[in-house]
Amino acid sequence: MKFTEIISIAGYSIEVIGVVVVIIGTILSSIAFIRSFRQLPEGVAYFTYRRQLGRSIILGLEFLVAGDIIRTVIVSATIENVTVLGIIVLIRTFLGWTLHVEVEGRWPWQNADKDAE
Repeated sequence: MKFTEIISIAGYSIEVIGVVVVIIGTILSSIAFIRSFRQLPEGVAYFTYRRQLGRSIILGLEFLVAGDIIRTVIVSATIENVTVLGIIVLIRTFLGWTLHVEVEGRWPWQNADKDAE
């Protein structure tokens, strides 16, 4: 097996981990929501569900971006593939930031302590 094939498999494996993280996070968040729906006020249960689900998606996106970077840069580093990778990373980064704002209520670079004051 060639080095590039091993790296390609590693990249796909990391992407699979990202998909699994999103799936498991969705399932666990949904189970927690169903359990807490009757015990907590409706708004609190829904807010907690969205927060847990958003965190799962953000973590899964990180794995997907890492897998894309590994496969594109190491395996097939043509200008076209690197350009496509750049666009994918920009889109996923924007999506990650907007999800972070949705979940945390602040931008990733903002200090959480300032919100408490």
